[in-house]
Order: sequence, then C-alpha cells, then structure tokens
Amino acid sequence: MLGIGLAALLAITWLVTVSGRHGTVAPQLHVSGNELVDAKGHRAVLRGVDRSGTEYACVQGRGIFSGPNDQASINAMKNWGIDTVRMPLNEACWNAERYVKPAYSGKNYQAAIKAYVHLLNANGIVAILDLHWSDGLYTGNSSGCATGEAFCQKPMPDLPGSVLFWSSVATSFKGNDAVIFDLFNEPYPDRALPTETAGWECWRNGGRYCEAGIHYAVAGMQTLVRAIRATGANNAIMLGGLGYANDMTEWLKYEPIDPDHNLIASWHSYSFNSCSNEYCWNSQVARVIARVPLVAGEIGELDCTDNYIEPLMNWLDSRSTSYLAWAWNTGTACSHSSKLITSYDGSPSSFGAGYKNHLKADDGHDNK
Repeated sequence: MLGIGLAALLAITWLVTVSGRHGTVAPQLHVSGNELVDAKGHRAVLRGVDRSGTEYACVQGRGIFSGPNDQASINAMKNWGIDTVRMPLNEACWNAERYVKPAYSGKNYQAAIKAYVHLLNANGIVAILDLHWSDGLYTGNSSGCATGEAFCQKPMPDLPGSVLFWSSVATSFKGNDAVIFDLFNEPYPDRALPTETAGWECWRNGGRYCEAGIHYAVAGMQTLVRAIRATGANNAIMLGGLGYANDMTEWLKYEPIDPDHNLIASWHSYSFNSCSNEYCWNSQVARVIARVPLVAGEIGELDCTDNYIEPLMNWLDSRSTSYLAWAWNTGTACSHSSKLITSYDGSPSSFGAGYKNHLKADDGHDNK
C-alpha cells in the first residue's frame, strides 16, 4: 500500500464497505452502534430514491404500480448510482380489505411487492418497505381525508390493521436483511394532541395515550416493534419522528425497546419543513446521528431546483449518513411535487438533475 494516495485509499475502502452499490447481491444489513453495517461488519451508507405508487394505485382501483417495475426501469436507477429503493405500501391492499378490488389486493398485491423486492435485491439494491397509508377515521387538525379507509396519511397507524400488516410483512421477509421495515411514513400525533410531549407518548405507546385527539385505536411504535419481532424477523426497523418525520427532538428519549437492538431513526427533510436549516440539523438531528443510525428517508423541494437538497446532502455526507430523494416518478410540472425524472428511462427533471449529479460526484467518496 506504500505510495497510494489518501483519496485512492478512501475509494478502495468505500468499494469494500458498501457492497450493495457496485455488487450483484444486496447487502444484508443490521445496526451496530450508530452505524448501519453489512454482514461482514462494514459500514453501509445508502443513497437511494422513493418509488411512489404502491401506496395509492391499488386502493384507487388503478393497478398496483405507477409506472414500470421491470429490469429496464431498475437499470435506469442503477445508472444514477442508486443502491436503495423505498416502497410506500398500503395497509388495506396488503391486508385484502373489502373496499379494495381483489385484483389489486391480498395475495395479488403481496406477490407483486415480493417479486419487485426480489428483483431489486438481485440487482444489489436494498429495499425499504414503508407503511404509508392505513385505516383510521381522523378529521382533526391537519387531516388528510375524511374517511376511515386507507386513502391518505393518518396521524398514527391503526391498531388492528397495522399489527396485521406488519406481522404479515415481517413473516414474508424475515431472513432477508436486505429488506428494511419503515414502521409508519410520517406520524403527526403532535398535530392531534395538546402538547408535543403527549405526541411523543402517543407515538411510542399508542392506545390511551392518543385518545385525547385520535379517536380510533392506535398502535404505538413499541407495539409494532413487538409485532415484528414476534414473527422471528430481525430485520432493521426505521422509525420516523413527529411532525411528519421531521421533528427528531425527543426521538432518543422515546425510542422503543428492541430486543435485537436493530432500530434506525428515520428523518424526512423538505424545504418547507420546520427543521430545514443547518442550525436545526446541528442542534436536533446531529444528536440522533451520534447515537443511532439515521436514514433521511425522504428529501426534496418544490422549486424545480436542488438549492435545498444540495447543502442538505453535503451536510449528511459529512456525517456518513444515508438519504433517499422523493420521488422516482415522472412528471413535467415541478412546482408542486418533487419528481426526479421525466421518463422511466432515467431522464432527470430539473430537480432530479441536481440529485443525479450529486450521486455521480459522490460515488466512491461517501464513507470517510
């Protein structure tokens, strides 16, 4: 090794430590201290995208995926340097609830998700499965829809449906640690309850701790962790904080107990969020990164540029922290949604070009 430059050494180290980026088999991941590591104990820092569609198409009677889910579409992702794909799922579709068309629910929905996860993993890509939409009638502050059915983001997962969902999902994917479970997309019990402390207690404990503002039976994060572990699955589990997964102030205090010690903090960061500046990142998010692995499960902005995510990615890069951009979906209008591509061949939108360029420039240098 004599005479090798530091930059070259770092690049070699990276190639060894993150097998999923360039390898043909997705890494088997677990938590070690405040790092996500592979089966050999090498640190893994994920760079990926959210693939929206599987949370809404089924319940709207429009199919299961939005856009292609074939090898060619995965090749387009790999050409960007993407090594992780987060899939938002719908509880009612997975659980075969009566109001979802049978063609898009139950065994049909489950088989489609399993097949896509298998294809991702076979291409060296980690899959994150996210409970995005769930049952529960909520019409209070920040309500997304006036129905108890799984047609929008609810403040917390419902007890009967979400426990059934995660017990089934965990049983389906246990033994495959290239699959990470993201318990609930963007909790916001703090909007429904009188204080933030009450919100955190509801977040962890569910049940009676939520009754002051949420009038359906709520499953707390501790309940869902237990449900997953009861199946024998030891997959890593992500948990988003309050305020639509943007508020991490008390995440460490209210972190659920996990017998496998395999929990990851999930943080969402958009230009319009409350915690959207470096002062907040340093004072709130850095404390969490120092204690547990953190994945920024969604990052984005609505101004057709990368002016927000570029400094955010640089900040996360400096802390060897994983992130995924919302979303690998097509669209021409960029002022109301952060869509990365204009075509599923991987042609970037003006927003997506910034993300793609950053991944290309960062390739080989994100583990330091």
